[in-house]
Amino acid sequence: MAGAVGEARGSGWTWRPVARDPLLARAFHSCTELRGRFYLVGGLLAGGAREPSSETVVFDPAAGQAVRVAAPGGPRRSHHDAAPLGGRWLCVVGGWDGSRRLATVTALDADRGEWEAWTAGSGSCPPAGLSSHTCTRISDRELRVAGREGGTRTQRRYGSIYTLRLDPGTRTYCYKEEGCHTVSRSGHCAALLQSPGPHPGHQLLLFGGCNSAEPEVAGQWSHGKIKSLLSPQGGTTCCLPFGGKAFKVREQRAGVPAGASRTTPSLMFCGWALCCPVRWRNFDQSQ
Repeated sequence: MAGAVGEARGSGWTWRPVARDPLLARAFHSCTELRGRFYLVGGLLAGGAREPSSETVVFDPAAGQAVRVAAPGGPRRSHHDAAPLGGRWLCVVGGWDGSRRLATVTALDADRGEWEAWTAGSGSCPPAGLSSHTCTRISDRELRVAGREGGTRTQRRYGSIYTLRLDPGTRTYCYKEEGCHTVSRSGHCAALLQSPGPHPGHQLLLFGGCNSAEPEVAGQWSHGKIKSLLSPQGGTTCCLPFGGKAFKVREQRAGVPAGASRTTPSLMFCGWALCCPVRWRNFDQSQ
């Protein structure tokens, strides 16, 4: 893939594929990091496809290999989102099952290698259905859900914001509708960012997915409410940075010069290839 050279001499962005595999070819899927590996769930496997896949694929960035997971009970989903929980579960939230939009939660137990359909807890007030939404972690067991909701014949002019609480002990979930609303969005991105100031809090921003070019605030938390700054959650095709051995492997495959100063890159699925954007800079002592 083409690389864009930066303004400063000896620096720039470059895209290098780190994996090519037909198993990665899909759209409107979810891609979530769990235990150092990336789990691709569902999606549409071909152009013009209407029926979502129930397939789960795991990509190991250290080995550069993608394998199909033989876990029974996988959800048939597209236009959904997913989030890790407790270092053990991969929770798939909402999405399209081929006939309707859902607001249910189905979780993969990585210890047992099985999918489980969790049940709505007492007092849960779920949306009518979700698709092309985002789920952003705001605590170990809470997600902030934003995006398109309603049935196939319904498209609201505004979007409700929900807090989704997950309980792995009882295999239950509970939706709570928040008091704020946003512009109706779908296919957008969400990012939990630290706000500036001597006592920084956090805010959740929504980008794209509607006619507006401006980001929109979908939640604000004062200092100390969010215990640690969580990594931004992007759309369904963008993965989070990771470190350790896998990071070194990516650097070598991306051709980062030895000793160069670089930023931590992310992984992104482009077609059926896995690409690694890396920004590096060689420092010339004479400059």
